[in-house]
Amino acid sequence: MLSYQHIYHAGNLADVQKHALLAWMLSYLTQKDKPLSYVETHSGRGLYQLDRPEAVRTGEAAAGIERAQRDGWFPADHPLARAVGQVQDDHGAAAYPGSPLIAAQLLRKVDSLHLAELHPQEHEALRQAVRPYRAKVYRQDGFELAHSLLPPTPRRGMLFIDPSYEVKSDYDRLPGLIGKFHRKWNVGVIALWYPILSDGRQTAMIEALKTQNLPKAICHEVRFPPAREGHRMVGSGMFVVNAPHGIEAETARLSKLFAKL
Repeated sequence: MLSYQHIYHAGNLADVQKHALLAWMLSYLTQKDKPLSYVETHSGRGLYQLDRPEAVRTGEAAAGIERAQRDGWFPADHPLARAVGQVQDDHGAAAYPGSPLIAAQLLRKVDSLHLAELHPQEHEALRQAVRPYRAKVYRQDGFELAHSLLPPTPRRGMLFIDPSYEVKSDYDRLPGLIGKFHRKWNVGVIALWYPILSDGRQTAMIEALKTQNLPKAICHEVRFPPAREGHRMVGSGMFVVNAPHGIEAETARLSKLFAKL
């Protein structure tokens, strides 16, 4: 299924949690003077304009990143603030980076970026958004790309999995996929984003992941009010394998911020 387009939800509260942790982890990984690989399975278009009608109509960015910026959630030296600030300098005050552009901003010339996006229009927009950077963009199923690339060269790095969950079987198949990806790339950081839904359908997936005894695994969840009446997403989660040292301080900080909503 290829109907999902993130422009309606870009910059929402789930993005705030997801992108804060992604930016923190990439910033940590680049502290070591060794090249790394970044692989993303569901990249989207990479660059969003939050003043477009689609974004304004839902109000999710206003309740998400715009509120977080207004309330000072991210100091100027936070890697997410740095990435967003650079993208806004380049593309205007209403611009907001998706995860591929956050990665492109924070990684170095020696690092490798591999970005998969199957939706034809989103793929073309992604290709244009990352044109200035050393990124390889694939119009390919992201899970197939991960299978073909892992372990990547350079061997250090991160696999970021951020599906739309339009395909309901993703909840069932992801624990097995992540186990396989880890066995192929045991030193890689593997990060999975997932929605927390009012019907709790994500619970079995997370429990299955926890039973695999994956190394240095953390599970961080935040809750927030639904974007509108009847909206089923009531929170956001990140499950990370080989989580970088010190991430607990950032997850605790985010938990305190979201608890105030």
